[in-house]
Amino acid sequence: MSRREHTTGGPSLRLLRVGENVRHAISAILTRGDVQDPDLDGAPVTVSEVRVSPDLRNATVFVMPLGGDEGGVITKALNKNSAFIRGEMSKVVHMKYMPRLKFKIDESFDEASHIDALLKNPKVQRDLGAAGDSSEDDI
Repeated sequence: MSRREHTTGGPSLRLLRVGENVRHAISAILTRGDVQDPDLDGAPVTVSEVRVSPDLRNATVFVMPLGGDEGGVITKALNKNSAFIRGEMSKVVHMKYMPRLKFKIDESFDEASHIDALLKNPKVQRDLGAAGDSSEDDI
C-alpha cells in the first residue's frame, strides 16, 4: 500500500512544520517593526496561523490585530507589503521556493467567543443540566 492511502486528508506533518516556521519568521519581522508602512506603525499584530499549500508556493497568513481591524486597513497594508515581508523571511527560512503570502483576518477568535456565549445562555444551561440528570439515572 502506498503512503497516500493512509492519509487522513489533513495537512501533512511537513506542511504543518513549514507553516510554523513561516509563522515564527513573519512574527519576528512584524515584532521588530521592519515593515515601513504608516498603517502598521505601532499596530501590534498577532500571527495566529499559517496555512501552506501542498506545493509550498502559497501561504495564507491568519492575523489578528490588537484592537481589531476596522475597514481592513492593517490587512491591506500587510498584503501591500507582502513582497517585502517575503524577502525578509527568505533570510531566515531556507526553502527552494519562498511562498507567496496572503494575509487574512483570523475569524476563529470571534467564533470561539460566539460559541462560549451560546453555551452560557440560560436555555442551553437548562438543557445541559437536564441531559446530565438523565444520564446519571441510567447508571
